[in-house]
Amino acid sequence: MALVARCNWFVGRGSELSGVIGPLFVRLGQHGRRSDTGKVTRSPIARHVASGRATLCRQCSRKWGSIELNSQRRPYSSKANVLDLSEFPPEKVRNFSIIAHIDHGKSTLADRLLEKTGTISKDALNKQFLDKLKVERERGITVKAQTASMFYTHNGEKYLLNLIDTPGHVDFSYEVSRSLAACQGTLLLVDACQGIQAQTVANFFLAFGEDLFIVPVINKVDLPSADPEKVSRQIEAAFELDTTNILSISAKTGLGVEKVLVDIVNQIPPPVGDRSAPFRALLFDNWYDQYVGVVCLIAVRDGTLKKGDKLVSAHTGNTYDVTDLGIMYPEQQTTTSLHAGHVGYVILGMKTTRDAQIGDTFYKEGSPVKAFPGFQPAKSMVFAGLYPMDAADYTKLQEALDRLTLNDASVSVARESSSALGQGFRLGFLGTLHMDVFRERLEEEYEATVINTSPTVPYIVRYTNGQEKVVRNPAEFPELDEHPKIAAFLEPMVAGTLIFPSQYLGTMMDLCGSHRGEQQDYTYIDDNRVMMRYKLPMSEILTDFYDQLKSRTSGYASFDYEEIGFEASDLVKVNILLNSKPVDALATIVHRSHAERVAKEWAKRLKNVMSKQLFEIIIQASVNNRIVCRESISAVRKDVTAKCYGGDITRKMKLLERQKAGKKRLKTVAGGVQLPQEAFLTLMKGSSGKQK
Repeated sequence: MALVARCNWFVGRGSELSGVIGPLFVRLGQHGRRSDTGKVTRSPIARHVASGRATLCRQCSRKWGSIELNSQRRPYSSKANVLDLSEFPPEKVRNFSIIAHIDHGKSTLADRLLEKTGTISKDALNKQFLDKLKVERERGITVKAQTASMFYTHNGEKYLLNLIDTPGHVDFSYEVSRSLAACQGTLLLVDACQGIQAQTVANFFLAFGEDLFIVPVINKVDLPSADPEKVSRQIEAAFELDTTNILSISAKTGLGVEKVLVDIVNQIPPPVGDRSAPFRALLFDNWYDQYVGVVCLIAVRDGTLKKGDKLVSAHTGNTYDVTDLGIMYPEQQTTTSLHAGHVGYVILGMKTTRDAQIGDTFYKEGSPVKAFPGFQPAKSMVFAGLYPMDAADYTKLQEALDRLTLNDASVSVARESSSALGQGFRLGFLGTLHMDVFRERLEEEYEATVINTSPTVPYIVRYTNGQEKVVRNPAEFPELDEHPKIAAFLEPMVAGTLIFPSQYLGTMMDLCGSHRGEQQDYTYIDDNRVMMRYKLPMSEILTDFYDQLKSRTSGYASFDYEEIGFEASDLVKVNILLNSKPVDALATIVHRSHAERVAKEWAKRLKNVMSKQLFEIIIQASVNNRIVCRESISAVRKDVTAKCYGGDITRKMKLLERQKAGKKRLKTVAGGVQLPQEAFLTLMKGSSGKQK
């Protein structure tokens, strides 16, 4: 609960108070208490205000205006006591993560581990402590990887456990891969009722590829429908893991969680590092703090780091001073030093996260080391236009995007303009859920009301001279007169993994076949569950694929995918025309076999959402400049003959002819058709399938 401090309590030197708080106290005059030297002495209340944990009193808020002290995702607040980690050599450290399918209890287990080690109180239990974003709590998913350190005593020995929590959804697999790079082992969590799901398989192979030690754990064994023996056989059959002494727990009630901590200490290997070697650390995450700038999360491989040391970035070559360092316990806790094998944060005075390249190597000035291979940069696979509802809010939207992308470097942003929607941005995301979460955060955290265009994937145009062009926007698709110079169109493909009950096998094969899928193989992971692999175009799973997957299997199927490159495809561009004028924001790129169906659906949907105007509106859809369908909206008609009572018919005809001529003149002089943004927003919501 935030403290509300009165201004006459503010006794601290104004120059020491951060941000706008310090100068404000100097201006307060009679509301501040000064010493004889003219300086204001510091107090705990002033420190609370400076760190953002207190607000101004109402009197001064009225006089000087309100000051925004919104806390960040992980607010910077070092505790007064400083920890000494020198007693934890690499053999007393365990760095691990938890991987699981969505809703298998990963965040609940993280809470229980923190509680069992005394890191958080029991009051914070079952509140998904590491899910700090509002959208994470509302959706019940993990979006951003988090880190928390714990101290645990086993057989009289004290250990430092570093938990790197990871998201479960495929759209955030980039977060998972970064987190696993800082670990030596992982807990593979599987629901005792649902068993192995598609994302369980995907995350297992991510961990397997990093050569991590995997500890299988079966969760939710307290539920009536739990069948841990059956799930144990699934794990052994699918992953070839030894399940003789597999852990069966209930993260919600705490049953068996103590054994998890014991297995973490006994089974997960310690990190390999040498304190006497030159300092070398891997940067695997960062975030922006409004008070101290960029906070870097590092995994120390060798050497020792202390406050005041000078670090060099192998990526940029820039040198930084270490102003603070520590561990997440579970919030930022300052330590005297970080040693080989430790995972912690370091503050270097960076002003933007663009200076902190994920996968970068840090070393001390004058002691260069061999850099780590780093990470492959996040590759955006879904692109969508983002426009403000009101054109006057363009600057506000730009500022919101700048702030939000500071903490999500996987989003690419480029400016674009549309004749229908005005100035906006073209954003690249890792998937449709990533896009939905980003838009939700824009609306909730920055109150930015936006219009999202239909999502599209990047296509490659290969010309006959060998050159290639990446098309991220339908407006960039080559026109018909350029096609003789084109050798092939390429679209991204994915390897999809589906797990479902065997009675839905025929239904799933039909679904994948209708979305241009090519079956690779399928296996039975137990008596009545099938795991099927399909190669699918990525554009086909962006629309209604996920919704149909759930509806056709009564919600029992799970789906996961990974990109496998580009393949040649017969692509065409579908244009929507209003009174013969194309609307660029409504154009889309589809496979030729689906072109006419998509064109007719869009034309009918547009007719339903548009309102009548003073002249007739002709809605047409064209494929490669060939009109394939037409819909019309009749003109709104005012009864100009309402006041004609009797008389010659020629009087009424004269009024009707004058109205007809006026509408014709309006159509030619007044310009194009008005497409309300509300109608456009409704159209976009109806066209894009939701993948959750």
